[in-house]
Amino acid sequence: MIPWGYTVPAVAAVAAVVLAELFLLRTGLFRRLAYWITIAIVTAFQIPVDGWLTKLSDPIVRYAPQHISGWRFPWDIPVEDFLFGFALVTAVLLVWERTGPREERA
Repeated sequence: MIPWGYTVPAVAAVAAVVLAELFLLRTGLFRRLAYWITIAIVTAFQIPVDGWLTKLSDPIVRYAPQHISGWRFPWDIPVEDFLFGFALVTAVLLVWERTGPREERA
């Protein structure tokens, strides 16, 4: 098993969706205010839920310490969770934009 087995895939996931948008899909999603508002809303709901699930005082979800960076913010949430959340939501929105009717893309 590779060290930081959760960190490396999380960073790779973000890089993959950003590169896919910039060089392959080119939907213009990153230039839209609605996208960034969506990411803010998702993050706002992710913080209390993920914080409750990963709190170090009584965790429901546990991470092997050797597979995460150790950076936890806020409320003991591994930063990798935010990277995967960003990559997942962005990937879904990119596919949605790419496969939707052309007249709705702007």
